[in-house]
Formats: sequence, structure tokens, C-alpha cells
Amino acid sequence: MTYSSLRTLLVKRFDLPKERSVNKAVRSFTIAEKTVFYFFVGLFVLSGLSLVYQINSAYLVEVPLQGGSLSEGVVGNPRFINPVLAYSEADKNLSALIYSGLVRLAPDGSIVNDIADDVSISPDGLTYTVHIRPDATFQDNEPITSDDVEFTIQKIENTALKSPLFGTWAGIGVEKPDASTVVFTLKKPYAPFIDNLTLGILPKHIWKNVTDDEFSFSQFNALPIGSGPYTINAVQRNSGGIPDYYDLSPFERSIGGMPWIKHLIFKFYPNQTELLNAYQNGDIESISGFSPEEAIVLLNSNSRILSSPLPRVFGVFFNQSQNKALLDKSARQALDLSAPKEKIVEDILHGYATVIDGPLPPALFAWSGARSTTTPIDARMAAAQQILIGGGWTKNPQTGIFEKKSKGATLTLSFSISTGDAPELKAVAEKLRTAWQTLGAKVDVLVFETGDLNQNVIRPRKFEALLFGEVVGRDADVYPFWHSSERNDPGLNIALYANSKVDKLLEDARQTTDPIKRENDYRSFDKEIRADVPAVFLYTPSYLYLAPTSVKSITFGELTTPQDRFLGIRDWYIETTRVWKLFVR
Repeated sequence: MTYSSLRTLLVKRFDLPKERSVNKAVRSFTIAEKTVFYFFVGLFVLSGLSLVYQINSAYLVEVPLQGGSLSEGVVGNPRFINPVLAYSEADKNLSALIYSGLVRLAPDGSIVNDIADDVSISPDGLTYTVHIRPDATFQDNEPITSDDVEFTIQKIENTALKSPLFGTWAGIGVEKPDASTVVFTLKKPYAPFIDNLTLGILPKHIWKNVTDDEFSFSQFNALPIGSGPYTINAVQRNSGGIPDYYDLSPFERSIGGMPWIKHLIFKFYPNQTELLNAYQNGDIESISGFSPEEAIVLLNSNSRILSSPLPRVFGVFFNQSQNKALLDKSARQALDLSAPKEKIVEDILHGYATVIDGPLPPALFAWSGARSTTTPIDARMAAAQQILIGGGWTKNPQTGIFEKKSKGATLTLSFSISTGDAPELKAVAEKLRTAWQTLGAKVDVLVFETGDLNQNVIRPRKFEALLFGEVVGRDADVYPFWHSSERNDPGLNIALYANSKVDKLLEDARQTTDPIKRENDYRSFDKEIRADVPAVFLYTPSYLYLAPTSVKSITFGELTTPQDRFLGIRDWYIETTRVWKLFVR
């Protein structure tokens, strides 16, 4: 188009159809008629614009946009950001974000492939064959191969390195038919083994020249390279060279999708007091690992507390070999029935826990942990006393304590509760003592420092009753806690419980790959334990996480460890934009 033709087009006057007729009609209007006419024209234009806006808004949706930052505080400095050596909470938090495994857990508790393209299990449950994705790479763009998987497991099995995961991999055979295939061989079926494959994989090309003596001191423990959703963007160290600040940024080639939050910042503090002060001063935005008591003080208008039941069981475990009164089943039944479980959860844990009656946490199965009674505590107390009377116990009129004649001797319903020095445990023990003294029992509370409790009370089984918590785990494998072979140290059967039927059920549940049969085995196990009353099961605690309201789409499913809060990290977002639904994938 030439300049002259373009100029002609721009200055040309266009006539609208009937324009002259309309103008003539408007000029003939009176002032009042013109006012009404222009009012309706304006109303028509505004209505049209409003309609267009509403239609546009109806088709627009808010979607995540990459950006924003989240700063989180953690007690303790990281030392081993390495899945083979990670021990502290700081180590595990960063390892969970920087490394990835062959499979990973989804927020709903299901297991999905990560580095693995496919996982197949042999019919006998002894062989797991894993094929690695061809596009799986580390954060330095080197491909992930079977060599890396084998190398990682060899480091765990190396006793010189003292990996905390040694027990979970002991006796597992590892073969690599080719660069993209790994075969794991078990000596006997073990259904929870699939969880082992969530292990973060080390890059062999980086670690292969690090000797065993150097392994714990390598710089790669502080500046790791993995294949997880986040990679290290920056590190700030204090005057002693210790990292006290990590800035993580998304790994663009992360399998499962790149996270939305652009900067995930971790700051480290020497103790809980300084951590809480940092939050209240605005230095950090989120924290975890705080108590229900602290939750009341920390919550504000810009934050929210997310909670999820942990697969842990807190209860009072009876050592019947140390106290003859506890050998009597009616005594154990009465103590169980009169335990003020609801008051413990309400008054001490401020509702951040779930009352239970069985050995399995409520999150494992729909029926596990379910209460067997909803009777108020006063009625339960009266019923418990009747159980004692029916069992041959009588209350001493002078002491108010129940007694019972047994083989020429007099048994007194008297025992001690040993527990740790955590404020919550001490408060729970006192609440139980008050209730059981009301029942007619003499109860002493013995409080020990954690290390002393483990070494000098639990391991030698020198207690009459123990207020303690068991970490069951997401796989519901309670074999270590209730199988008769685990009664002595280093076994974890702290109730010294022995029941051949329970032994068989636990063995079968461990080996079967049929989820229905496994659940039925655990249901039968649960029934046996409840009938024998080897412990008074009290509550399952909730994991608490304080996060700013600006972070969206944080969802907690079944958490086993604090690091599981990051299972859905790829879906968390802060920044948003609005687009038409048509363009949303």
C-alpha cells in the first residue's frame, strides 16, 4: 500500500447506515426527549460493558504462576544433606527436597513412579525389577543410571559409614542387568519393601572418588547435587563456616513437574526458643515441630496451622513381669476403661491428637484405632470399679486402694509409671495418676531424661508401666512392637507381649502382597491385642505445621515423618494470574 492510498484511507469519512435519519430525528427531539434518549443510550452502553465483563470473568480462572518465596525455620544446622547419612531434621528436610528416589509418595499416601519408569514385583514377592526413565537426570544434567542406584545402596550397606538406613537394606541383593535396569532380591517376602525405593539416589560420578574416611566430611554433604524438585541456589555461612541459610530454587527438569515457588529458604536456629522468637519477629514465615501449647501463641491472622495425624501410638505399656498386680487382667481392663483419654487430648494436647483404643493409628485403616466406647468418664470410672470387684478385688477402707488375695498373699493395685521429661508426657502421666487414684489405685510417676530412659529403663525393661510412643510408620508393620521374638533388647516389644496367634498374624501380614488379606490379618491382630490389654492406648498425636496464608494448595495426607509435608511441594504456589478456562491445561 502506497503512502497516498494509506492517507486517503485514514481521512476518508465513513457513513453509518441510516446515520442521517438518526441525526435528523435526534435534532427534532425536545430537551426532555434528548435527555431520556441519551440516558438510555448510556444505560445500553454500560449494560453492554457490564455484560462483557461478567462473561469475561465467568470464563477466567486463577492459576498458579511461578514466583514468590517461602522462608522456613528449623532447629539445628544441616551437616549431612545426603540420603545415606541424613540424621537431623535439618538434614532430612533438605535431602527430601534436593534428592529423589525410584518412587515417591503422593500426598494421598499412594506410591507413584519417580526416577523409575516401571516397577514390577514377582509373584513370590521376592524380586523387584525397576526400569529407570530415559529422561531422568541429576541437577548437573548427567543421566541417572543403574550404577547410581547400586552405588547408593552400597554406601548404605557399608558399615564403615554407619548409615542410619543400614537396617532397612541389610540382606537385600542388588543387580544391574543394564544401565537402565535394577533388580532387587529379598530373602523372604516383605510387603513394605516398596517404601525402600523412595530412597534418594546419589550421583556416582560425583561421589565415586570420595573414600570412606572422607565420606562424612565431603563438601558434597553441604553442596549436594540430586534429582529432586529443588536445587541449591545460594548458601550463607556464619563466621565459623557453618551454613545457617539455604536458598533453594526449582529444578527445571524435575520429574513430576517443576515447583511453582521460586525461592524456598531455610534458616537454622540453635534451639526452639530462638526459632519461635525468629517467627514472632517476622524473620521466618513457617515452622514445624512445635507443641500444641506453643500453637496457641504462634497463630495469627496471617498464618494457619495445618495438622495431620501421625502414625504413632502413645500409651501406657505394662511390664507384667515386674508387677504382679498387672498380671491380673481385670486390673488392666479397669485401668484401660478409666483412662481419661478425651481429657488428655482436650486439656493437654489442645485437640491436636486423636483418641485411640487399639495398637494401630487411625490413619492406617478405616477401623484402626477406633474407640470401643463413647461412655462419659464418670460412668466408665464406675464400670471400671465394678470390673475390679468382679475380678476379686476389694477396696481397703483405710487406704482406699484396691487389694486382692492371691496364693496366700495380698496384692495391692499399686505401680509406677516411667516416662520421659518432655512437658507433654509429664502432664499426661499426672492426668493418668489422678484418674487412676480416683479409681482406687496407688500410682507413682517416675520421670527420666530421654537418654537415661532409653538406656537404663527401656532397654533392660526396668519399669512397671511405661508411658511411651511407638512410631508405627505408613506400612503398618508392627512386628517389631508385638512379635514375641522382639521382647528383649534390641527388640521393641516393650510390653514383653507373647501370643502365638498374634505372632502368626504379624508374620503373614509382613509377607503377603494381597492388601485385602493383609488388612484382615491386622484386623485380627488388633482384636487379639484389645482382648489381652497389654497396654492402655491413649492417643495418636498430630503433626503441626505453621504456614502463611499466602501459600496456597498445601495439602497434607498421611504423614509419617515431618519431611512428608513436602510430598506435595510441586503444587504449592504463591503468585497467581487469571486466564480463560480454554487455555488451562
